[in-house]
Amino acid sequence: MTFTQILQKRAKKQTAVKALNTLTPHDILLAPIVTEKTYKQQEIANVYAFKVHNDANRNDVKVAIATLYKVSPLSVRIVCVPYKGRMQRKLVRRAYKKAIITLDKKDKIEVGV
Repeated sequence: MTFTQILQKRAKKQTAVKALNTLTPHDILLAPIVTEKTYKQQEIANVYAFKVHNDANRNDVKVAIATLYKVSPLSVRIVCVPYKGRMQRKLVRRAYKKAIITLDKKDKIEVGV
């Protein structure tokens, strides 16, 4: 195998689902994230944010959105939100995985607002 073939193989986009083999789409998308910032993004840029399962990848999220909401996402970005705990504080923010989904202008998702 030549070096260019190795690079071409490495550059191929992976489209396989990982967690949907064992989980349902309802298990992949845990909850929508509704804050002032995400509400503004929904109105202006048609961008939605969801808490997702820790084992899910972007292909799982894309398939789950397509099956549950009957829309096709343009892009899916995954962010791992870190744990923010404090020694002298009662409130802590647990670590979770967040998916940021961009939809076409004609598509809408009804999120409990």
